[in-house]
Order: sequence, then structure tokens, then C-alpha cells
Amino acid sequence: MRRILGSVMVVAFFVFLLTSFYAKAAEAAAPAPAAPAAPAAAAPAPAKAGALEANPAAAAPAGEPAMAHGGGQSFIDIVKAGGPVGMFIWFLLFGNMVAFFYFMSDCAMIVRVKRVMPTTLVEKVTQAMEEGDVFKALKHCEDEPGPLANVLSAGFANVDQGFETIQDMVSKAAEMESEKLSSRVTYLNVVSNIGPLLGLLGTVHGMIFAFNTLAGTQAGAAQQAMLALNIAESLYCTATGLLEAIPALAGFYFFKNRATRIVLGMEALTLDLIKSLRNVEVVSE
Repeated sequence: MRRILGSVMVVAFFVFLLTSFYAKAAEAAAPAPAAPAAPAAAAPAPAKAGALEANPAAAAPAGEPAMAHGGGQSFIDIVKAGGPVGMFIWFLLFGNMVAFFYFMSDCAMIVRVKRVMPTTLVEKVTQAMEEGDVFKALKHCEDEPGPLANVLSAGFANVDQGFETIQDMVSKAAEMESEKLSSRVTYLNVVSNIGPLLGLLGTVHGMIFAFNTLAGTQAGAAQQAMLALNIAESLYCTATGLLEAIPALAGFYFFKNRATRIVLGMEALTLDLIKSLRNVEVVSE
């Protein structure tokens, strides 16, 4: 339940950020309302006729720049303007975002004290050790498999090899469980690294289109509109990549530190539980 609620909160946060960003961008791209033209300004037509013809964008009525700029292109229009390559880059960006949500939820579910060190297992093993029944404690570990059970089993299974051997086996098992937890957390670091790279790829693609527009389109309102659209695509890709990378990197360090604390606590708890085995002698029946 917590995993679902956490995922919903993160998704809602990202949707809010993206919506706010794109709304601000669209508002900034919308043309300002033109002031009403003075009647006297239309009188000297012969003197300015050549200038108006040389610059069609300046000669256009107040409503035409809004048509040229589209009144602020929608996000879907910007994605489509990138062509097949641009749409594929956006597909990768959204796929990376889905991966971020998945691995963040996975870490929130797995990297927990109660998941790694179940309270019921600790109570059962503690009671068995107080009774001096090592094999009963080992049976409890086998009944409730998990990171703590694996570490305890490594120690209990070598009780006849001496206390130093038990400590070594516990340390090795704890190190192995630490690697397992770290491997799950590392995926968040991968997401945080891929996000900016995909954003940079989209930026480069958009700039290529922008310079191609400058080279292949005549100067005027149409060229300005296409150029602005290509630059907008570049900046949107960059922003989306950063919005993925920043929380992913923060989540990586958060869960990494949590996993380290949990593993250290698990190792300390294990050594505390097996300290009574220091002078134990195994008697075969």
C-alpha cells in the first residue's frame, strides 16, 4: 500500500512540474496583444511600401504573428515537429521516467528495516538462543527466508567450526546481502545518468533542425516560427532529462545510505545473537 501511495505521489509531483513548466513556456511564447494602429500611420504608404515588402513579418497584421507562432505550440506539436528521431528520443525519455518510478517504488518496498530484519524472526531466534537450541534457531531462519535469515543461517550452520569461523561466515554473508541491496539501489543511479544524456541528445537533435531551418528557409515569419519550435524542442528535452535525473540521484543516495545502515545494524544484531555461541560445544547424539 505504501509502495502504491509513494508512486502516486511521485507521479503527481512530476506531472505538476511538467504541466507548470509547459504552461509557462506556452504563455511566454504567446504574442503580446498589439496596440491599435493609428489612422495617420497608414497615410505615408509610398515611403514605407518597399520596407514593408522587404520584411513581410513587419507588414503582417497583428493577428498574423500569432498564426506564425501558433499562439504557443502545444507539447504534442513540439514532439511531432522533431520527426521520427525526435519522437524516438521522447519515447526513450518517457521510458526512463517509467523506470525511475519503478525502481523508486522497488527500493521503497525492499530497502526497509522490517523487510530485511523481520521482527517475528528476531523474536523467535532470540528465544531459541536463550533456550540454547541452535538448531531450533536455524529452523526458524529456514522457515522465514530473507537477508537476516541468510546471515544467521551462515553462522548457525558453522557452529561446530568455532566462534572465529562463525564471525567470518557472518561477515561474508552480510557483505553478500549488502551487495544484493546495493544492486537494486544502483538502478536509480543508472536512471539519473541516462536522463541528462537523453536530454542532451534531444537538445543536439533540436539544434540540428534549427540550423537546418536557417539554411533551408527564407528569412521571415515562417523561418522564425520554425526556428523557435526547434529550439523549444531542444529545451524541453533538456528540462525533462534534468527533471528525471535530479530526483533519481537524490533517491539513489537516500536509499544507498539507508541500505548501509540496515546492513550494519543487521550484522551487529547477528553478532549479538550468536555471541552466546562463543563457548558452545556441539555434542553429537
